[in-house]
Amino acid sequence: MKKQTVEASLVAYVTDKEKDLYRLAYNYVKNQEDAFDVVQESIQKALASVDSLRNPNAMKSWFNKILVRTAIDFLKKERKIKAMDCQTIEFLSKGKKDIYHDIDLHETLEELSYQYKTIIVLRFFEDLKIKEIAEVTGDKVNTFKTRLRRGLMFMRIHLT
Repeated sequence: MKKQTVEASLVAYVTDKEKDLYRLAYNYVKNQEDAFDVVQESIQKALASVDSLRNPNAMKSWFNKILVRTAIDFLKKERKIKAMDCQTIEFLSKGKKDIYHDIDLHETLEELSYQYKTIIVLRFFEDLKIKEIAEVTGDKVNTFKTRLRRGLMFMRIHLT
């Protein structure tokens, strides 16, 4: 398939699924602006490496893989920059607190390592199929199933 055709398919996919892609990024970074940045950076990475897409039918899993890895890289980078000065802490203490309806679920999900969190978010929040998630994570299906079972077991223990 020609590069221009694949690029056009990528643009169509991103345009069609923009809300889903944003939601997936937001599940990782927990910030609206950062989620937009992650999606934008993912689109740039995808356009730059569109030649590596061998099967245009696998665009969804290919792009989701780029998006998930970009979000994880963003979080790793953010951890390194977390140094706050006194003014920032004072500013943050004056703001309104976030209210979550399922706070236990979100806290437990945040305690998971990236490999388990990715699988659970993609399976239950993004409703991807097992085979698609295995493609996104680059794991075998049986490895995915094992990690899903372990991640859910960890969550059950911490939620009960």
